[in-house]
Amino acid sequence: MESSHIALPSTQLLVHPLCLGTNVMGYTSSKDESFAVLDAYAAHGGNFVDTADMYSEWAPGNSGHDSEAIIGAWMKQKGNRDQMIIATKVSKLSTRPGLSATNIKAAVEESLTSLQTDYIDIYYAHADDETVPLTETLQAFTDLITAGKVRYIAASNYSGARLQEAIDISKANGLSQYTGVQNLYNLLDRNEYESDVVKVIENNGLWGAPYYGLAKGFLSGKYAPGVTVESARAAGTVDYQNDRGWAVIEALRDIAKSHGCSVSAVSLAWLRAQRGVTTPIASARIASQLEEIVQVVELSGDELAQLTTLSQLSN
Repeated sequence: MESSHIALPSTQLLVHPLCLGTNVMGYTSSKDESFAVLDAYAAHGGNFVDTADMYSEWAPGNSGHDSEAIIGAWMKQKGNRDQMIIATKVSKLSTRPGLSATNIKAAVEESLTSLQTDYIDIYYAHADDETVPLTETLQAFTDLITAGKVRYIAASNYSGARLQEAIDISKANGLSQYTGVQNLYNLLDRNEYESDVVKVIENNGLWGAPYYGLAKGFLSGKYAPGVTVESARAAGTVDYQNDRGWAVIEALRDIAKSHGCSVSAVSLAWLRAQRGVTTPIASARIASQLEEIVQVVELSGDELAQLTTLSQLSN
């Protein structure tokens, strides 16, 4: 089930079909566990790692840049910075909020320090900031690209309308453009992405890297009616635990059995097959979980249609 790298549209980057999310690193995944996950991912040819300055500020004793620091230490130990595609984000860390030019300029330096690198491959606006003119934000990002501190920029949690407006402003003013989109999308969270953002992705030749590809772990198959799952994210899956969710899980299990792969691999395979999606994001707390999500399988048209139909109900 090893898979070759794929091109990220509007960039010169080649990435693994799974983007490794790291919001658990420095939170439920210790430094040693995180290193083991990163080692396992790299052993499969994995090279696309997604983090943010605010990961994992929410954990007791943390102040932000915790995930970045683990990734930076790992790359330094391995001496493999040039082999990795590192994406991080700005605007949601409590000490560096928003997308003003001043904040972006300061935030990038903090992230570069945490990552122990002098450049970031993809720098995301982590959330839209309507208090700052898009021109100011895009000019600040352009300056970082000109300075060689950032290679490409992307947007996360933008509406389709705001994303298109940002792209139009970039074109009109000769500024760097967002190349990709990271919004919520999975089998059980479909409406917003499919009805709004995907059209902008397709119309502008962007790439899509949806987050929560496994719906906070629900689509990994470890949940079942009446089963208590010991996980820091278990409470976040309550809204999926209904007739629709269980029907999707049952189908995922059947398909996984026929392919001889994990339930997670089937969930991510469905996501990869959707319009506008280049590579989904999923995280692993320990190396054994990484082995489940890194499997790349291809589903038949009938299998895709079955999952699409079962998950069609309004969410």
